[in-house]
Amino acid sequence: MQGRDEELRRIELMLADALRGESGALLLHGEAGIGKTALLEHAAAHAKGLQVLRVEGIESEMELGFSGLHQLFLPVLEVLDRLPAPQAQALRSVFGLVDAPVQDRLTVALAALSVLAEAAADTPLLCLVDDVQWLDQPSVDVLAFAARRLRAEGVAMLFAARGDSPGSTGRALPSLHVTGIDRAAAAALLPGLAPHVAEQIIDQAQGNPLALRELSAALTPAQRSGQLGPLVLPEVSSALPSRLQESLAERIRRLPEATRRILAVAAADDTGDLAAVLAAAARSGGSVDDLAPAERAGLLAVSGTGLRFRHPLVRLAAYRSAPLAERIAAHLALAQTLDGVGHAHRRAWHLAAAATGPDERVAAELEQVAEWADSRQAMASASAAYERAAQLTADPALRARRLIGAAQRASEAGQDERCGALADQVPQPLQDPGMAADFARVRAVVELGFGSPARAARLLAEGADATAAQRPDKLPVLLTDALHAAFATGDAALITGIAARAPGLPVLAVPAHLFAEAEDTRHENEDAAAADVPAAPDVPAAPDVRGARRPLAELVAACDRDEVSLMDRLMTGHYCHLLADHATAHRAASAAVAHCRDRGVGGWLPTTLHLLAQVELALGRRDDAWAHATEALRLADYYDLDHRVAHLRALLAVLSAARGEEDRTRELADLALEYTRPRGVGRGTSDALWALGLLDLGSGQTQRALERLETARDEAGHPLMARHLLPDLVEAAVRAGRPERAKAPADAFAVCADALRQPAVGALLLRCRALAGPDSRAEEHYLAALDLHSADDSFERARTELLFGEWLRRQRRKLDARERLRAALERFDRVGARPWVRRAQTELRAAGGHHDPALAADSPIARLSPQEREVVRLAATGATNREIATQLLLSPRTVGHHLYRAFPKLGISSRTQLANVLSG
Repeated sequence: MQGRDEELRRIELMLADALRGESGALLLHGEAGIGKTALLEHAAAHAKGLQVLRVEGIESEMELGFSGLHQLFLPVLEVLDRLPAPQAQALRSVFGLVDAPVQDRLTVALAALSVLAEAAADTPLLCLVDDVQWLDQPSVDVLAFAARRLRAEGVAMLFAARGDSPGSTGRALPSLHVTGIDRAAAAALLPGLAPHVAEQIIDQAQGNPLALRELSAALTPAQRSGQLGPLVLPEVSSALPSRLQESLAERIRRLPEATRRILAVAAADDTGDLAAVLAAAARSGGSVDDLAPAERAGLLAVSGTGLRFRHPLVRLAAYRSAPLAERIAAHLALAQTLDGVGHAHRRAWHLAAAATGPDERVAAELEQVAEWADSRQAMASASAAYERAAQLTADPALRARRLIGAAQRASEAGQDERCGALADQVPQPLQDPGMAADFARVRAVVELGFGSPARAARLLAEGADATAAQRPDKLPVLLTDALHAAFATGDAALITGIAARAPGLPVLAVPAHLFAEAEDTRHENEDAAAADVPAAPDVPAAPDVRGARRPLAELVAACDRDEVSLMDRLMTGHYCHLLADHATAHRAASAAVAHCRDRGVGGWLPTTLHLLAQVELALGRRDDAWAHATEALRLADYYDLDHRVAHLRALLAVLSAARGEEDRTRELADLALEYTRPRGVGRGTSDALWALGLLDLGSGQTQRALERLETARDEAGHPLMARHLLPDLVEAAVRAGRPERAKAPADAFAVCADALRQPAVGALLLRCRALAGPDSRAEEHYLAALDLHSADDSFERARTELLFGEWLRRQRRKLDARERLRAALERFDRVGARPWVRRAQTELRAAGGHHDPALAADSPIARLSPQEREVVRLAATGATNREIATQLLLSPRTVGHHLYRAFPKLGISSRTQLANVLSG
């Protein structure tokens, strides 16, 4: 291994860690022939004491879902019997061992993680994944998922991929760019060449080891001794791949014709199955003897049962060197050979590769392949099969249906850009209303991923308008999806415009009542603008809560009877949350989460967990909110749901701001705003700005807090959707010495509170009145607010105590002030709100009091890392390591590792002590 000291050091360190029971992953990436495969071979050769599992990406199998995962796991399939039943069933299904669908690809990913952990429990593992760029996408997703979550299992995972950057495959994986070797190392690979010939080869190869070998191997004996002319290796530099490919092609052209034909068959298949290649080659008179010249030339290696090209570029050159007719013949011969039921998928793809024009028989076979992949949650593979089927379809309507199917699966696979490209190919106009409705949903997915939620909502609403008469059955799902997208914008007029299309549906009737005045105000302002007169003053109107309660009660009752769709259940939780009926909202959100978990609807689980975390924040259950939002963010990242990721980052930023975690808050908020601002995601933008404003408010930067919170209110849109941040805005305005800017938010909050009539909202309203109103009634309002505060929401109660104490100190009632400030300080300390602790300490000292830090220890769980905190929280409920691993997307051994580290920090020695420590 010439010139690879750093790469070898990293690899050998990983192998040593695996032997000690630690896990690690590394992605090697670089141009073709740079030496990635050689590094993997070195790792395999030095993996003493480790079991080696390996898989090599094969271009011809890229569309066969989970084929790579199956190949990697073949030696350890016996551990499936140790997995939880749903996980074992999922892997058996995707591997074709049982004929059953898979409900959710997350189960497959968790199962793969469990297989690695269980296999490593017997012997530490080294997993080698070569040519990732040619591995089927479902396998790539699952293996990357597992690699990011391995911690203490004794698994080393080495990936190799072509390219100068890691790309999406290497996201969140440690990566190492493998570059060319230096001239001294290159010269060591070129023995026996005349010095000036070696120098020219080194110049042309640019440090690429494969190029060094192949370019030198292509030389004739005379050229090797020094007779090297410019026509063989041109002095004008060109792209390495084309020179290298030409060199390989020249070596293949020197082979006998029969050898070239059998190489074309092997290259078209490249499964390594010698029997299949020989059977296909025999159809044109080929035999095993025809492989000998290629073996002697060092282009491939043949064993008793398999054959393997020495490098993927050799296979590519063998395939491209064959005339089109020979390539078609090779694919047809392989299709005829692979005629068993177990080879139906590969057979269909070979027939497709041989097709030169529309062929409905082949297209129908590919559609069956797509349906099978769809049932196994191999969405990328299903999409590719639908797309190729569409390319072979002559009938425009049938082609459109297959393209829409391809686009839908591409979206579900997280390939939104490809989804858009497929949607652009759908023939227009669509005559079938049902197909038009499905197409509208595809376009909306693309718009939500790359454009704006407002446009996505309008696309769905327009789709509903176009199909309502002929396909009324499509109307509820189109409009509910449109409503869900519209809520992300904060545009109340857009929400009511969608709701007005079907006011008889309870899920649409609720927002029609809550935001009706927004549509009225918009029309009034438009009329005023047309008449060139000033618009009406922005006086907030009360939401029609009474009118909304009846359809909402119908939805809640239907949810309790489990008679609604997941989307209806989700929207019911949103409505109850808006109306501050947080107990009912929590019940609806919890049921939505359970629905997703029980039925394997993993793609919607991040959205339902997001709602649950929002409700828990409103209830003051901040640790639960943090745990659920963190889980949701992990899932949204896994499913490539960038829109949801932005919302969750904003919510976690709010929770971090209350804790005073400045760096984390700013990082999360900035990442969220980077996505939400250019796309008009008003509510996500509002939450991120709320987090930054809350951070400023806690640290005393009141003017900056005021400006950020005012912008957050405007981004949220309707006062009902900005209700949660209006009390903070009132406080910021008053504390910044701008009480006139507190009036509008205080009035808007009063309108909402009077309409909602919920104790928690009433407590905040009284706090706002104490802040913004006359001093003569401040004490009355503060005391009434404390009576209404929920005992569970320590943070908001502590903030009211703090403001009351500050007011008492300004009134020179220092004794009373100290009592309130100590109460606030103790509550802030219990919930870990550090900036508010400092603020309360400052006020307490100013009031003549003191605070002994030893009397107010932090919550024990605050001593733990975020991952340890989540594991401990679940362990305290009695969950087993395996149950915790499933929920947190870890392996059971990693869960045990976190508990082992957490117990000393908590001063305990067993799980039975957890509940008491955490409750204390």
